[in-house]
Amino acid sequence: MNVVIVESPAKAKTINKYLGSDYEVIASFGHVRDLPPKDGSVDPDADFAMIWEADGRGAKRIAEIAKLVKGADKLILATDPDREGEAISWHLLEALKEKRVIKDMPVERVTFNAITKQAVQEAMASPRSIDTALVEAYLARRALDYLVGFRLSPVLWRKLPGARSAGRVQSVALRLVCERESEIERFRKKEYWSLVATLATPRGEAFEARLVGADGKKIQRLDVGTEAEARDFEKALAAAHFAVSSVEAKPARRHPYAPFTTSTLQQEASRKLGFAPARTMQVAQRLYEGTDIGGETVGLITYMRTDGVDVAPEAVSAIRDLIGKDFGARYLPNGPRKYTSKQKNAQEAHEAIRPTDARRHPREVARFLEPEQARLYELIWKRTVASQMESAELERTTVDIDATVGGLGTSMGRKLELRATGQVVKFDGFLTLYTEDRDDDGDDDDTKRLPATTVGEKLARQAIATTQHFTEPPPRYSEASLVKRMEELGIGRPSTYASTLQTLQDRDYVKIDKKRLVPEDKGRLVIAFLENFFERYVEYGFTAALEEKLDLVSNSELDWKALLRDFWRDFAAAIDETKELRVSDVLSALNDSLGPHIFPDKGDGTNPRTCPTCGTGALSLKLGKFGAFIGCSNYPECRFTRQLAAPGPDSDGDGPASAGADGTRKLGADPVSGLEVTVRDGRFGPYVQLGEGEKPKRSSLPKGMTPAGLDLERALALLELPKEVARHPESGNPILVGIGRYGPYVQHEKTYANLEKDDDILAIGANRAIDLVIAKESGAKSRFGRGAAPAGRELGDHPTLGGSVTVMAGRYGPYVKHGSVNATLPKGKDAASLTMDEAVPLLAARAETAGSGKKPPARGRSAAKAPAKAKAAAKSAAKPKTAAKPKVAAKAAAKPKADKPKA
Repeated sequence: MNVVIVESPAKAKTINKYLGSDYEVIASFGHVRDLPPKDGSVDPDADFAMIWEADGRGAKRIAEIAKLVKGADKLILATDPDREGEAISWHLLEALKEKRVIKDMPVERVTFNAITKQAVQEAMASPRSIDTALVEAYLARRALDYLVGFRLSPVLWRKLPGARSAGRVQSVALRLVCERESEIERFRKKEYWSLVATLATPRGEAFEARLVGADGKKIQRLDVGTEAEARDFEKALAAAHFAVSSVEAKPARRHPYAPFTTSTLQQEASRKLGFAPARTMQVAQRLYEGTDIGGETVGLITYMRTDGVDVAPEAVSAIRDLIGKDFGARYLPNGPRKYTSKQKNAQEAHEAIRPTDARRHPREVARFLEPEQARLYELIWKRTVASQMESAELERTTVDIDATVGGLGTSMGRKLELRATGQVVKFDGFLTLYTEDRDDDGDDDDTKRLPATTVGEKLARQAIATTQHFTEPPPRYSEASLVKRMEELGIGRPSTYASTLQTLQDRDYVKIDKKRLVPEDKGRLVIAFLENFFERYVEYGFTAALEEKLDLVSNSELDWKALLRDFWRDFAAAIDETKELRVSDVLSALNDSLGPHIFPDKGDGTNPRTCPTCGTGALSLKLGKFGAFIGCSNYPECRFTRQLAAPGPDSDGDGPASAGADGTRKLGADPVSGLEVTVRDGRFGPYVQLGEGEKPKRSSLPKGMTPAGLDLERALALLELPKEVARHPESGNPILVGIGRYGPYVQHEKTYANLEKDDDILAIGANRAIDLVIAKESGAKSRFGRGAAPAGRELGDHPTLGGSVTVMAGRYGPYVKHGSVNATLPKGKDAASLTMDEAVPLLAARAETAGSGKKPPARGRSAAKAPAKAKAAAKSAAKPKTAAKPKVAAKAAAKPKADKPKA
């Protein structure tokens, strides 16, 4: 018997069918060993000796594999065809050697670029040995990430309380986001005016032309800066005679885009489908590993971690046959298109990401796939087929127009110049199937079609549009545009982009707002610290150069230990220099670096650092146990504090403009008590407060809820926390929802379960609360955890609010989901037959119940009448006016593992 080891059980099942009874295919479930998260796992003093350790799951997996391998005829390592897959094979082989089960057994390495019968059989017929150079590149990369993470992160913890970690690639990506935010804050808008004339040919065909010159001088976009200038040109145009001075029509061709690489797939899936890079890779992984299509399990796409753009000749031939059959000979180029990667030192250069068989049309396989899989497969299929189609043929036309005012030889005479541009698609070519989206679309006059005109032809004026504009700041990065920028700079590699972006969000260094990456104060502090004290290690050029050296290692052109020694010499010295660094030095540097952000100019000439409470103290950055905040120099006499960012209108103009100097904003009066409800800016973040006094009732704002978007209704709902949302189906005791020191949670007796980031604490339903508690009590990961949630049945987009509406299967009954609102289906209602018309009223009722703070009706076993003891427990649990610290959550958060730095 031959034992084949792959990474995932889904792939194992598929490949086992292809290989037959002589083979036993088993999954490793990814890596089985790693560096322990403790000092000494990489020892620079011992020539970078590395200690590898298998955790409980890994050790168990190694034992299971060893048992199967013992007595086998041959071991075939078939992990993924990239650097990480090569490392997993190496780890497996080393671990099995330690257990002495290999002995004289033949060991082979094979890779599958696609999980199809033909690809698997061809790979098995061409085995090789483990690629030592790729393994050494992995070892160097892993050691570097460990040394940066585990040597630099403790410096952050000591000198910058509240910071979580630093990373070799992670910190440079964060710097990009923070620098863009600084550009936006420094931006000062500039006024400019545009003048556009609507003109008509003698045949009555109207078109628009823009003012581009006057009196022999060119006029650029920002040249008309005042209304007086604009009105002067408007007056001249109103009195002018218009005639065509030149017409130029140029043919042009637009060529198709190369097939997808990892980077371009993540970018387009973000733009077109709204997928985060991490989600794109999860869905692509499932398409690669295999799906049951009409009784046959087959991989639908080739391997999805690649920066190669080449396509196998047999695949190109099949695609060309499909184009000729489905689109016609006009859409088929004379010969196959060949693409080459523009990325220097492209690694993992397999084929581009493509369908394993282009004849599997998206509409034919959609019924076998989950909605997200079907959409991503269609995107990959269209891009791949379009890459082999004929170019689009265009005609770009430019019409120059003279606007003559009075006699040119007189003092009143002048000549203005206007220009109209347009573009006509003569033959759509590949555009009939696929058009690439852009991150930031602007006005594009070239897409307009112009009427036929001739030189000297007189034109009639129909209207003059004089419009005021203001320049706009550069846009924040989207996940797609950040990936693109990282690729341009040579930072990271295809397999790292998704995990890097996810780490920044998990560390609370950035947040996503309106699909854009916004740096959190914590992230800006970290970058300011690194730029002041470790500048070299967040430089784009240094990081890119290090990536190139790692690529040289993978090409057997550089010794990996030499690379580590060269890096460690300077990095260790930089770490040592911070030992004598005082916190006062850190604060001084950060006050200067972040001054424009934390003390923005008020615009009234006053000092932005003057304390708004005492009027004499100076505000400055302070470091506390839980992170940075702004405090007054007159402490303890003046106890004014606020968060890092200054209160006031935000960049979108929807900030709390009515907030007082200390960040307090009145929301209204509580209809029951008559006390005033306010939202305030405290040292540990924004919170709502009921009334005044020594111990007023308060509630923190959960993550994602901003003071600007808070109204009285939601504030009152927060002040009601903790509150009962369900009854436990077994004990009958209440399940409460509240906000603790570590965020929103649900509680049953002594069990606390944290809410997921997509849960709305004010809209959480009984089913969801029960699921979280049961999962925590059973020790299992919630089925709603990342990557674990089963796909529901999509009903479509909400008819009035937008966004997907999905029917989900809950542990204690089906429910319908829209955003963060989950509405339980009425008892007896079949989830399979639920329609959008039935779902919308259920969601509206649930949202209204959540907003009013009323308890949702119980259902199922949880609806049973609670005994007296349970009622007493509910009464006792409801007593606290503010959310107490959940003991279980606090204990979990205190574990070092939660804060261990990641590479």
